[in-house]
Amino acid sequence: MPMAPISMRKLKEILRLKYGCLLSHRKIAKSLSVSASIVSIYAIRATSLGITSWPLDEKWNDETLQRAFFKTKPKSKGYIIPNWSVVQQELRPKTMTLQLLWEEYGERYPEGFYSYNHFCRLYKTWLTCQKPSMRQNHKAGEKLFVDYCGPTMNIVDSTTGECRTAQVFVAVMGASNYTFAEATFSQKLEDWVMSHARCFEFLGGVPELVIPDNLKSAVTKACRYEPDLNPTYQQLAAHYDTVIVPARPYKPKDKSKAEVGVQIVERWIMARLRKESFFSLRQLNLKIQTLLTDLNQRQMKKHPGSRLSQFEAIDKPALKPLPSQPYRYTLVKQVKVHIDYHIEIEKHYYSVPHALIKKKLEAHATGQLVTLYHQGVQVAVHPRSYRVGGHSTLDIHMPIAHQKQQQWTPERFESWARKFGKSTEQFVIQLMQTKKHPEQSYRACMGILSLGKKFTDKRLEAACYRALATGVTRVNQVKAILEKGLDSQPLPEKQLDLLSEIDHQNIRGNHYYH
Repeated sequence: MPMAPISMRKLKEILRLKYGCLLSHRKIAKSLSVSASIVSIYAIRATSLGITSWPLDEKWNDETLQRAFFKTKPKSKGYIIPNWSVVQQELRPKTMTLQLLWEEYGERYPEGFYSYNHFCRLYKTWLTCQKPSMRQNHKAGEKLFVDYCGPTMNIVDSTTGECRTAQVFVAVMGASNYTFAEATFSQKLEDWVMSHARCFEFLGGVPELVIPDNLKSAVTKACRYEPDLNPTYQQLAAHYDTVIVPARPYKPKDKSKAEVGVQIVERWIMARLRKESFFSLRQLNLKIQTLLTDLNQRQMKKHPGSRLSQFEAIDKPALKPLPSQPYRYTLVKQVKVHIDYHIEIEKHYYSVPHALIKKKLEAHATGQLVTLYHQGVQVAVHPRSYRVGGHSTLDIHMPIAHQKQQQWTPERFESWARKFGKSTEQFVIQLMQTKKHPEQSYRACMGILSLGKKFTDKRLEAACYRALATGVTRVNQVKAILEKGLDSQPLPEKQLDLLSEIDHQNIRGNHYYH
């Protein structure tokens, strides 16, 4: 190993920074403007000379350093090549580094080991020669790859004979290849999210990262650099304290584990079930669980042990614990407040404070409650309703005028009118009966009852009595009776209809002119 010429000052500085400041070779090289390989050469030479601390012993003056480093040719070594597949396996735990493996390698072969930089270069070169599925270095408990199989399974309705398809969800741990699979009726948001929750229960823990494809249930807006996650999916990640990192569009290597896992499930589970008939989703999933257990316990060809043994040794100890509270599916949706101060969720309408009209809110809908937030502040809570076209309205959300109108009912108007007298009550009932819907006469009823404040209760009762007797039906006519004082006048005598007993087509009688 030829020693590159450097000054005595830089040689001492290399030794000081390495043993006194404990800096890495790269940081030393950057500080002294030399290459990292030169630092490695002098560090290895120092180790062979027994120099392992700073400051140096008294025997190491400039003359002895000059002779030891620049005038003495080191003996050639027979370098030992590490077993790179073992190195890759050792790197899977999160705490393991190449630096530590290189140091252990140097301790095992002190007379023939590569420098750290050369060790790293050889390892990377070996990685490039492996199959694409082996290039990614998956840390223990770090990544869970998720996707759906392309083929579907058939479920037959035993009563109607109708055939319904089921999707197969697949999840694979990156380091151990431990696999989870289950069938759902769709790839819609709720099925997608709840499959994740059941997968975490199956694993008994939570990985650091979840790598999905860019399907609509996972990503609202696909983008190579900043994909926009579905808010419901994001809330699942927050509940389990994990991170969603969608694969880049058109980059299958980002989710290669999922691609291989899907292929294995299709070949070793779905292909075996192709000739069987299933009459419920539960029946299908029980069969999948049986075959999945066999798949995870089968000996792997390119790795030691089975998927299960690898998972228990590598991934499981590194998984985060499950949260104390179980996950409940929550639909998270951005909604806009309509001009009637209601928002819509699955064709049912829920009220919010009227001051938020035309504002955008975030709705969280569980199976029991609908909670609405504006800028992170809770503004309304309603019991969940599935009545299509129905309204859930709270009085406190209405404007004052609407609150009062909401309190109007036919029974209430009749009760108000009864306080003035029987004639007033009968006239109000008559007003409401003239309309197809009682609500259409509420304003007229309010107009009649307001006359009591202006003309006294007694006069209003007398005016309504006269109106009923004379066939008056309009509010303005009752008001005219009061203004003209007719309420205190005797009723006109009923005139006899002398022609009523004559039956002739040219004789109409008094009633014709009313």
